[in-house]
Amino acid sequence: MKTRFVAVVRLLKIAPHVVAGLYFIYGHFPKWSSARRSQYVEYWAHGLIQRLSIQLVVKGEPPCSGPVLLVANHISWLDILVMHAARHCRFVSKADVKNWPVIGTLADASGTLFIERTSKRDALRMVDEMSQALKNGDILAVFPEGTTGNGIDLLPFHSNLLQAAVLAEAPVQPVAMKFVEAHSGEISHGPSFVGDETFLASLWRTLKSSGIVAVVNYGEIQSTSERDRRLITDVVRNDIERLRKLQHH
Repeated sequence: MKTRFVAVVRLLKIAPHVVAGLYFIYGHFPKWSSARRSQYVEYWAHGLIQRLSIQLVVKGEPPCSGPVLLVANHISWLDILVMHAARHCRFVSKADVKNWPVIGTLADASGTLFIERTSKRDALRMVDEMSQALKNGDILAVFPEGTTGNGIDLLPFHSNLLQAAVLAEAPVQPVAMKFVEAHSGEISHGPSFVGDETFLASLWRTLKSSGIVAVVNYGEIQSTSERDRRLITDVVRNDIERLRKLQHH
């Protein structure tokens, strides 16, 4: 009963924050510069995870400016919020997210690039679009696992989208994420979002959780010069595996 009460209180805190975000998206984003929009997205994401009572720990050096392609492991719907709070970037996401109520609007406003994952032609289009964005100096982020994992094991990495960094001659930076219990340091399954789990079930479990710490560890920037995408993918995956095992204290 106590955890249910805590969840409801957090939900009541989140609702007006989401409404405020939508207000700014529709009322102010059209006349704001991209830099100011980025600042607001970072501020808004930080406010939301605070209302979820999630502590954010950032290790390493987030990029101050682009071009750079962030390559991260994928655990939960929270990953995007946590990375936005640590340092705003533009994500590449599956196309159906754009049609999700509220979340699709927020994702679109934050500069997300949407891809039809099952379409080879759309993957080629996305590589071209990402390459151009990197050439324009953007900070992009991808989840090369292609889906969420269990937070314990890394899934195989797909190298397709990393080709954009090769074409743009832009560096890549590994980002290792994990959610842990504050009192024990053990992996937290509160934000888990794998298999047949629904977003609402994952959200409710996160709302009921106590003492979650989101750890975002930025690794060393890797050059793509004279490397093909498969070699870069292997190097970055190994970096992420190593960074995930580091203690956050």
